[in-house]
Amino acid sequence: MAMQNKIKPSAAPIGVFDSGVGGISVLKHIRELMPQENLIYVADSKHAPYGNQTPDFIQERSYQLAEFLLKRGVKALVIACNTATAAAAAGLRERYPDLPIIGMEPAVKPAVAATKTGVVGVLATSGTLKSAQFAALLEHYGQGVEVVTQACIGLVECVEKGELTSPSTLALLKKYLEPLLNANADTIVLGCTHYPFVRALIEGLVGNNVVLIDTGAAVAKHLKSRLQDNQLLSASDELGNVEFWSNNEAVDTEVVVSALWGAKVSVAPLI
Repeated sequence: MAMQNKIKPSAAPIGVFDSGVGGISVLKHIRELMPQENLIYVADSKHAPYGNQTPDFIQERSYQLAEFLLKRGVKALVIACNTATAAAAAGLRERYPDLPIIGMEPAVKPAVAATKTGVVGVLATSGTLKSAQFAALLEHYGQGVEVVTQACIGLVECVEKGELTSPSTLALLKKYLEPLLNANADTIVLGCTHYPFVRALIEGLVGNNVVLIDTGAAVAKHLKSRLQDNQLLSASDELGNVEFWSNNEAVDTEVVVSALWGAKVSVAPLI
């Protein structure tokens, strides 16, 4: 306990978790904006995608992952998953009222502001699209425009396997983008943190006239603001450490995580 007291709160790591590896897209934005921060990333890949799970199950998993990260002394928590945010953010904030907790939500508001055709497309998991949080977003920001939603079953699994450019991933995207493009959507929300990893494929399919929106950069900015408000920004001049944990039982987990992160990393087993 005495040794723990010597560690300044600002030097503590930021905890980030997702149902799998998708939240690494958010982690990269955090790293780019605050390179001096120490980061711990947890991928609950064994239970991905959360969109296929019940809200109660997602909430319980989120509580367990938060406990895991808090035991490692994190100073803030990022729920890098739209579905987990909808199911568990409120409960986590009740449990840990003094901990800065940053969640995700599909970027409906900026998409509505950006559309010129009056049609916004949303790609997300079924869990996100069925959530009360998403319904509230549509109620608040979706008035006066047509919002076309598409549940992308199987797409998270493609990213989890590192299949970012495979024929099967391309075929899925073609199928899921078709109804959005047929409806004349000119703005598409990437409503799952896994989807930015197939952004290049999506861009190739939709062309230059369609704007793609994801919330990773906005989440990183919000996190920095919260840390600043709480005087928790790292004062270090050195590049922070990054830890990766996963319960994915696949043998190529480190290969996939390294490819998504953009550098070779080791991944510790999450029990």
